[in-house]
Formats: sequence, structure tokens, C-alpha cells
Amino acid sequence: MACLRPKVIFSSLMSLLMVSLVAFVPERALADLMINPTRIVFDKNQRSAQIDVINDGTTPATYRLNMVNRRMTETGEFQPITEPGPGEQFAGQMLVFSPRQIVLQPGTQQLVRIALRKPAELAAGEYRSHLSFDKVADPGLTNAIESQVKPGSTEVGVTIAALIGVSIPIIVRHGETDASVSLSEVSIERPRAPGQPGAVAVQMNRTGNRSVYGDLTAAFKPSGGAEQIVAQAGGVSVYVPNALRRVRLTLQTPVGTVLSGGTLTVTFRERTADGGKLLAENTIQIP
Repeated sequence: MACLRPKVIFSSLMSLLMVSLVAFVPERALADLMINPTRIVFDKNQRSAQIDVINDGTTPATYRLNMVNRRMTETGEFQPITEPGPGEQFAGQMLVFSPRQIVLQPGTQQLVRIALRKPAELAAGEYRSHLSFDKVADPGLTNAIESQVKPGSTEVGVTIAALIGVSIPIIVRHGETDASVSLSEVSIERPRAPGQPGAVAVQMNRTGNRSVYGDLTAAFKPSGGAEQIVAQAGGVSVYVPNALRRVRLTLQTPVGTVLSGGTLTVTFRERTADGGKLLAENTIQIP
């Protein structure tokens, strides 16, 4: 009896890649998937919301929707969790959404509707879960790849397909909520490797019972010269219960600008759509 030799045919090196959206990235979450908005906040008397999902690709795509929970680390990465830690409050049990699966032809769109049902005696504070859009594998892909193995061959075809997904935060605020934020430990970091840009490092410090969300900007003002923006990032959050977040803003220094002999000011503002209010600021001297 012939011995079967496994032959692995890679359609991708990734088995699963989860991407948590942040608003400083364009609304295009993936090459072929567009989601708008990329963040939903239920506040005051709001009880419903909707999300527009668009297939901007050239092939049909199927996505399965799930409500999941994630924890943000001090450096902004998300980790999947099933049980809340101290100060963490999930919103998933209060949210109803439909449909649970969508099939999108190229160039088409689908509305996803979300309804909020607050339970009685809900404690004041902020609750958060994430709505994930997980791409469903195309069964035709398996057939196409396995057909590369000739009939009667002693090789076994194994397909490893890339299943790409994105998730967006769904936030529920109830009762009196507030937050304040400050910026500390501002510094300029040297490039981590030859040919790479340096960065502006800053620590965001949050207090209160709600998250903060806005845009970070670093501006350099040489002595006797005009201020220039040298780094920025939009849609930066510090979620409850995190007390801090360490952010690294890649330097985009204008040609001819040398970061010496001046001041570096880092500001954190509400997004323009939310009013653009200054939330925090810190200035350091650059020798």
C-alpha cells in the first residue's frame, strides 16, 4: 500500500488575522471591506444605530457578525477576553443586532442595525463590547487548490486559507459619566533601526468613569521660527478601566527641519466632528 505524502499548498501564510479598527485609519478596514462608522457610542437617550458595510472588491464575500469582548493594553493592542477584569463592564448583553451574516456582491452594501436594551437598575458608567466582522472561507477556494493535486496521487492537499476579520467598539454610557486626561513623559525617540524614522513618545493618563477619544498632534517650534507639525495620529482612545496608554507617534519631519533648539508641544483634542476641544497639552524644551 502506497504511503500518502502530505503536500501543503499555501493560499496564505496567515490562518487568522483580527484587526481592531481605530479611527485614524481610513474607513477601509481591509482591502475589500469598508465599514462606516468605525465606532459607535450610545449616549443619553439614543437607543439605535446602524453601520454601513460595503464590499469594495471584485469578488463576493461573506461575513459572520459576532459580539465579542476585548481588553486594551497599555500600548494600545487589543486582547480577546471572556471574563471581565476589575473595572471592566461589557455591553454585549444589552445589544441586539441584525443581520448576523451578510453576503456582499462586489460593489454592494448592507446596513447592520443595532438596538440597545438597557436593563432596569443599570449602574452608571461606561460599558463596551466589540462587533466583529469575520470573513467566511469560500468553499470554492478549497476545491480550486485541492484540484492542483492530481487524481491518484499519493499526496494529500491541505489548504490554509486566510480568514480576515475586523471589529469596531460599541460603547454604552449610562447615567453621569466624565473623564479627564493629561499628557506626560513626552520625549523624542531615536530610530529603532537604520532607515526608519524616529518618534515622539507620550503617555496619556486617564481618570474618570468613561473613555477618552481624540487626535494627538506633535508640533515643533524652533527658536525664532514658525511652528510645524512633525507627528500626528487620529482616533486615539484610552478605554475604561485603563489609567494610561503609551503612544509612539512616528516622526514626519518636513524636509530641512532639525529638531533642536526649540520646543515640542503635544496636544490631545476631541475629533473635529466632536467639536475639536483641547483636552490636554504638554510642552518640552528641545536643546
